[in-house]
Amino acid sequence: MNSKPLHVIALRYCVDDLPGASIPHARLQKILSCLQCGGQLTQLSLGFLQQQGLHTLHRLAIGELPYDSFHELALTEQAIRIQAATAAKLAREAEARIEEEQRQLAYAARLAREEEQRQLAYAAQLARESDPTYRAKIKNQQLRARYGIYDFVEPQYFGRLMSILKRVDADQRLEEEDSVWLSTVGKDYFTDELRIAYHRLEAEFFASEFHKTHDPWAAINASSHYRKCDQAHDADALLSPINIEHQSPRIQAALCTTHGGAMRDMKRWDEALRLGERAHALQPKDYRPCTLLGAIHMETGQYDQGKAWYDKAIERGATADAVDRDIRTILSRLTPSRRRDLEDFLIQEDPRRFAWVQKRRGSPRHRR
Repeated sequence: MNSKPLHVIALRYCVDDLPGASIPHARLQKILSCLQCGGQLTQLSLGFLQQQGLHTLHRLAIGELPYDSFHELALTEQAIRIQAATAAKLAREAEARIEEEQRQLAYAARLAREEEQRQLAYAAQLARESDPTYRAKIKNQQLRARYGIYDFVEPQYFGRLMSILKRVDADQRLEEEDSVWLSTVGKDYFTDELRIAYHRLEAEFFASEFHKTHDPWAAINASSHYRKCDQAHDADALLSPINIEHQSPRIQAALCTTHGGAMRDMKRWDEALRLGERAHALQPKDYRPCTLLGAIHMETGQYDQGKAWYDKAIERGATADAVDRDIRTILSRLTPSRRRDLEDFLIQEDPRRFAWVQKRRGSPRHRR
């Protein structure tokens, strides 16, 4: 076996410019090794030489040329081949440069178009923002969003609703007719955010009135509104210092009831029960303390006692609908397992009256 390095063999046959001549096991390298060893090439190998344009090497392989004549012709053929390869490389590089230049020009043109579009959009935005109508529209949208009103507002209600929102946003109390409108005609727009803001303003107004006049009914009203805007702690802070001993039984009962409600909201059950029971003792014919005690017992799992107190509330003037609304609120506050327990109790107690519980239980939202 010939031990000469592959590149030396490639040089001998004037094909060192071709990568396949020096790569082990490449087809051209095997042909060269065969020639170097004096072997005979197959027809496939001879055809490969012609396909590759190695005509002089082909003539050497078939014995048409002696090596000396071959070498002189092969060097010329190699020079032509190298020149052609170099020209082809230069052509590819030139083509690549042209393509890159075209790509850069296209990129620059795209950037220019985008910049022009941005400038036009910016100019249009400035024009819109300088338009009083547009600015008013944006402010109205922001105001509605602040109070959770994202849906379409009926045109006939738009002016009144925006007036209400502007007053609330400016920390101004609503007129009574606006409060009534929100609770009736405009109830679809009385969102949780607006409700909390409304009750906060009312609570602050009545608390201020109480501090000025010491009228206990102002404190009672303030407490009611504080609870409705999730500020039971403020209701407790307002009511705790009040000495109720010198008040009439009716006012004492009202103060105990609303204070008990605040304790219930804060889950201070023992204090809530004590205040509710005291209110009932003071005004045994008033349904409000009974409703409070019913709610406390229901929320703490004393369902029989809760229902008994709710029944007493209905006997004293509370409506079944009002009690059911109270129970709905309680159900929404309970954990899933406690909610199922209370639902089971209500359905067993009165399946006809509490059919809404069964319907509520089957709704997709409730199942989630």
